[in-house]
Amino acid sequence: MADLDVTSTQYTILVACGERDGLSQQDIINMTGIDRSTVSQVVQLLLRKGLLKRRRTRHDARAYAISLTEAGRKTLNQSAPIIERVEEALIEALPATRAKTFVSNLRTIVAAFEPAKP
Repeated sequence: MADLDVTSTQYTILVACGERDGLSQQDIINMTGIDRSTVSQVVQLLLRKGLLKRRRTRHDARAYAISLTEAGRKTLNQSAPIIERVEEALIEALPATRAKTFVSNLRTIVAAFEPAKP
């Protein structure tokens, strides 16, 4: 991700913002598990880089709704093949029988933390 000038923490926050438009910093914290001060610092950095934008919310003048910019969306799209190669390398490091179990376990973990769909 160095070619894109994005760290793993920055990428995680970009992904969260790409999944849902108009997040608050608290929403990002809840979605990612990243601590409050880190989210605040990284959001500020991504705003300066032009990858995120923010606007005041209607219901709370103190709060901001955070969204991806076109540049942020482009960065996410450009990162997709990089992430795919990293995931493949991680799985290839395991013997085939263990890789299947590993992927299955990861899917179980992800599903356990996904919000219930109405």
